[in-house]
Amino acid sequence: MSAVLLSLDAGVLRITINRPDQRNAANEDVLIGLRAALERAAVDTDVRAVVLTGAGDKAFCSGADLRQARDTGGGVFQGAGDTHPFIAVFLAAERLGKPLMARVNGHAMAGGLGLVCMCDLAVSVEGARFGTPEARVGVFPLMILSYLMRLVPRRRLMEMCLTAESFDAATALDFGLLNRVVTAERLDLEVDALLGKLLANAPTALLLGKKAFRAMEDMTLAQCFEYAQLMIARASQTADAKEGMSAFLEKREPRWPGL
Repeated sequence: MSAVLLSLDAGVLRITINRPDQRNAANEDVLIGLRAALERAAVDTDVRAVVLTGAGDKAFCSGADLRQARDTGGGVFQGAGDTHPFIAVFLAAERLGKPLMARVNGHAMAGGLGLVCMCDLAVSVEGARFGTPEARVGVFPLMILSYLMRLVPRRRLMEMCLTAESFDAATALDFGLLNRVVTAERLDLEVDALLGKLLANAPTALLLGKKAFRAMEDMTLAQCFEYAQLMIARASQTADAKEGMSAFLEKREPRWPGL
């Protein structure tokens, strides 16, 4: 049975972590599969957006597979080669260039929370719980800390990491980790509604916008201004921008040339 399932329909690639009996814990097969799927999506012109979820209704991803880590003397904690497999997934997500949404169907803990954080948008069921329990097993949420530091206020993040306590979806929404919290019955409706809004927009605009967003996060204000004026000039000359402006002036729906 494949650890990661893929389904492409109407421009949306859906990636499912498929280990429900292990609460969708991330072993090496999962991480290799996620990386490959994101790399495929980046170059596949049929893919306009990506949705990441977990199989079943209990867990999105419970984090690293601790059983594999114990039995192999390290597992996904150690990795192999120059790039840790979790980091390889994060890097693939950063290079994706297309909207990436987390469909949080259940609990997202530790590395699973990191997978939520790497996504551009996240919609969660109200019964899901979140947390960074790493200190309870003798480590620290180092692999996901860079994402958490960009989303969660410092005091709250320190409390999360130092106490290792879990929290509910409403708190995750308040912390800035989620965009929407809905009932289980409305999860797919909300995900599809948000996808519809994304897919209505210019693919090139979203790609360049995501690139700019990432770049400007770590710039000074002056650097942001300089970068922005260069990027808007580039964006305005794309085929999508020309079509979008023409469609607006002609009062019709745009027909995006795309990437």
